[in-house]
Amino acid sequence: MTDAADILLFSYGTLQLESVQLSSFGRRLDGEPDAMTGYARTMVEITDPDVLAASGERFHPIVSPSGDPSDEVGGTVFRITADELAAADRYEVADYVRVQVRLTSGRDAWVYVKA
Repeated sequence: MTDAADILLFSYGTLQLESVQLSSFGRRLDGEPDAMTGYARTMVEITDPDVLAASGERFHPIVSPSGDPSDEVGGTVFRITADELAAADRYEVADYVRVQVRLTSGRDAWVYVKA
């Protein structure tokens, strides 16, 4: 694997928090605003003690396809390494699954959606 930060990860939730980034990746990520269309955002209760400790939040946002292309979920797109993507996979609980989406900027990025 390469150390190059050439993978795009879109976050609309707690992966944007500095505390989560430091505990998951060991650094603060630089990102840019972006959005994904055709998804709606709700909340899910988190019970995993490690995730609760990192985020400090019991309820986390979660998105699922809405069927309406005018729906939009804003967030931040980050450039990360393969090792950091694996760390993000370990952070996310079973309520989430990682999929690739096309962002409004036209870039393709990984994002965690409702499983």
